[in-house]
Amino acid sequence: MEALGNLGINLSYLVVQILNFFIVMLLLSAWAYKPIVKILDERSAKIAQSLEDAREAAEARDNANSEAEKIISDAQAERAKIIAEATQRAESSASEVQKSVENERAQLLEQAQEAAEQYKENVLLDIRPQVAAMAIAAANKIISSELDEARQKALVDEFFSGIAAGKVSVLDGASLQGENAVVTSAITLTSDEQKQIEGELQDKLGSAIDIAFRVDPGILGGIVVRVGEHEIDGSARRALETLQQTLI
Repeated sequence: MEALGNLGINLSYLVVQILNFFIVMLLLSAWAYKPIVKILDERSAKIAQSLEDAREAAEARDNANSEAEKIISDAQAERAKIIAEATQRAESSASEVQKSVENERAQLLEQAQEAAEQYKENVLLDIRPQVAAMAIAAANKIISSELDEARQKALVDEFFSGIAAGKVSVLDGASLQGENAVVTSAITLTSDEQKQIEGELQDKLGSAIDIAFRVDPGILGGIVVRVGEHEIDGSARRALETLQQTLI
């Protein structure tokens, strides 16, 4: 004790100070340390939660960006697909329209050609009596005698059909072979005239023969029969050419 006294230390005061220190420590531990630690723990938890929330937000943002990029990519792909399909439909429609126009033009051209051919045949049919009348009038002047109406009609029919006395003149005595025949006349033959020619061709070539009739005003009159490579020309044009060569 004296030693402490010599050092200037009051033992009673020291004990009181130590007790005060422990009391203060107990008070701080009870009233300050634990609340501070709790506050620090709560703050640490909040910071950790904030960091976790920030991480989740970053992940959500990254996911949102990825999803947005995917949506944009899908939208661009869909747009490209729609544009391609629309372009294809437009090209297909344009092609169909062009094809339709070409078909319509071809049909109109074909109809015009058919109409022209029909008109030509009608004109030839209309002038058939006139041509015959002129020819008969000229013949009358030559032979100085009048022909009756029946004889005039017979001469006209004979001139254009090549059928005289119930027979096809060019086929009389002709030797033909083939499966297809083309009969050309200056004007459209009547159904009776066609039947007469068909009958004689079938007699010579058989009933299975395929016969086609065509019109060529250039032969002037009579008919031209072609079977395979063999052609029998009984046209008025051929007769005139032969007469011209004879006169020369």
